[in-house]
Amino acid sequence: MDEQAFYKVTYGLYVVSAEADGGRSGCIVNTLQQVTAEPIRLAVTISKENYTCELIEQAGRFAAVALDQRADLPLIGRFGFRQGRDFDKFSGLPIERDENGMPYSTAAACARYSCRVTETVDLETHLMFVGEAEEAEILSEENPLTYTYYRTVIRGKTPKNAPSYQRKV
Repeated sequence: MDEQAFYKVTYGLYVVSAEADGGRSGCIVNTLQQVTAEPIRLAVTISKENYTCELIEQAGRFAAVALDQRADLPLIGRFGFRQGRDFDKFSGLPIERDENGMPYSTAAACARYSCRVTETVDLETHLMFVGEAEEAEILSEENPLTYTYYRTVIRGKTPKNAPSYQRKV
């Protein structure tokens, strides 16, 4: 099987975040997608090893921002390659909260979404959270950051916990 073919599946890059029991965190995902129109539901898949996954389970909610092409490697690295249990990923960034208190950063973000989890699917290494959208807002008119742009223009890497990670052979 040519695993490189999976790089042709189109994705955006998002920061999904949550807060519960005094902890807050967020992580980069390329697996956020709209799955129904009425009601509007989004699904996101997150590694069980990520602190953000634990927080979404506890809170029963998540916030997400669509990153735009202004996102740089330090911002992506902060949310994609740092551990939220050991580091406040939001420190020093512009932070807002949705109506239910979920934090999100507006740094290099073109849209935001807030969801109440309605279903959780166990995928062995990851959990898929299906959430009913309760809020959505355009934050800028910048172009969304696609995974292709991230890999080819920014020349970013994929962390081991990402669903699209491919081990080197």
